[in-house]
Amino acid sequence: MPLVFRRLTATALLLTGLLTACSSDQIEHIKNGKKIARDLENMTVKRILPADLLRATRWAGDSLTHHADRELRRVLAEKLQASGVAGALPYCRPETFASVDSVARVLEATVRRRSARPRNPANQATLSPTDLAPDTTRQVARIGTDVFSYQRPIVLNDALCLRCHGEVGKDIAPADYALITKQFPQDKATGYQIGQAMGVWQVSMQRTGVAEFYTMKTRKIMKPRKKLF
Repeated sequence: MPLVFRRLTATALLLTGLLTACSSDQIEHIKNGKKIARDLENMTVKRILPADLLRATRWAGDSLTHHADRELRRVLAEKLQASGVAGALPYCRPETFASVDSVARVLEATVRRRSARPRNPANQATLSPTDLAPDTTRQVARIGTDVFSYQRPIVLNDALCLRCHGEVGKDIAPADYALITKQFPQDKATGYQIGQAMGVWQVSMQRTGVAEFYTMKTRKIMKPRKKLF
C-alpha cells in the first residue's frame, strides 16, 4: 500500500473515532448561553435614528404624565378623605411631586400643565381645539438639535376631580368654593364635566434623556424559565 494512501487512511480513521466519541449527548453547552448572547447584544452600541427619537419622546412623555396622573389621583383621594377640599387643594400640582420629579430628572425633562381656563394664572395658555382633542392625541416634535417636545390633553376622567373642578353649587360646595377663590381669586377652573379636556401636559426633554429611554425601552430582557417541578 503506498505511503500516502496509508497516511490518508489513518487520518480518516482518527477523525471518525473522534466524531464517534463526541456524541451530541456528550457536548457540554455553555451555561446561560442565550442570556450571555442577549446581554452582549444589549451592550452593542446601536444607531438611533431621528424617527426612533420621536418615538421615544412619545413613550417617555406617556410614561411620565400617566405616572403623574396616577399619583395625583392617589394623593387627592387620601387628602380629600382626611380633610376635604381644604386639605387637598395644595396638592393639585402633580408636576411638583417628588416621585414625578425623579422620573423627570431621569428623562432630563421639564414638565408643565397649561390651560385656557386655569386655576393659577401662571398656567394660562392659548390652546386650539386640536390641543384639546381626545386623550389619544399626542403632539411630538423636535424643536432643536437637542430638545424634544411632548404634549397631550389633560382629561377630567375621575369624578373625584369634580369636587374642585365641577359646577359650583352642584359638585362644589359653596364653602369649598370660597376656599378655592380665597387662594386663587382669578380661578377659572370650574364648570367641567366628566370627559372634558381641562388643559394640556407640556413636556420638554433633552436628547440624551430621550436616547437613554429609547435604549432602555428596546433592550431585550430574558424572561425567567418556568420550573416544571
